[in-house]
Amino acid sequence: MSVAELVLLGVVVLVGAFLQASIGFGLGMLAGPVMALVEPSLVPVGVMLLATGVTAATVVLEREHLDLRGAGWALLGRVPGVIAGAALVAVLPTQALSLFLAGVVLLGVFITIRGFAPRPTTGAVITAGAASGLMGTATSIGGPPMALVWQGKVGPALRGTMGAFFLVGSVMSLVALAVAGQVTAEIVTNTALLLPAAALGLLLARPLARRLDVRRIRYVVLTVSVLGSVVLIVQQFV
Repeated sequence: MSVAELVLLGVVVLVGAFLQASIGFGLGMLAGPVMALVEPSLVPVGVMLLATGVTAATVVLEREHLDLRGAGWALLGRVPGVIAGAALVAVLPTQALSLFLAGVVLLGVFITIRGFAPRPTTGAVITAGAASGLMGTATSIGGPPMALVWQGKVGPALRGTMGAFFLVGSVMSLVALAVAGQVTAEIVTNTALLLPAAALGLLLARPLARRLDVRRIRYVVLTVSVLGSVVLIVQQFV
């Protein structure tokens, strides 16, 4: 990466980590398309490494609300999804993976805007966990299915359940990707250069999150995510 590319990705990761810690999503949807444009080798492993670090730090800060039991069914569903996602990464060419990433982002934005709200039955949670495992492992964006099925939870219950699911689930995905030969020393080294930006975003979220207009920020993230995805799609055909 050039210095300019590193600075650009650093800013995106900082903002994404800030949003992830503040409103529960943002890092994957924001950083995924940008990284695919600037440094495709960092998708999905690099984004997932950063997201795992931010999630782990958030779980430590919110440890009194951690709810592994509540996330159990979703984690059960995530196992086959992770395997399928790792297989996709291993066999799909870069162009196809980029298009899949963009499609996942656009689908997530569409569903979020439409406000679709399935009942959180055991079957729905397991299905969402499988979808999250596949999407998260293949593209680093596994939040939308879980956000849909758990949107009835609020406050500590939501943070605890989501935190437990994404921490364990991200580790599962990274292990599967490593077994598939997708985690290389170069990717880890380049991702490490972005860790300070992620840490700064996380630190800023603690004092500033309460001052955010969550609804407005949410739509800004969705808009930027759509623009990044559209640019990514266009890039694949020019």
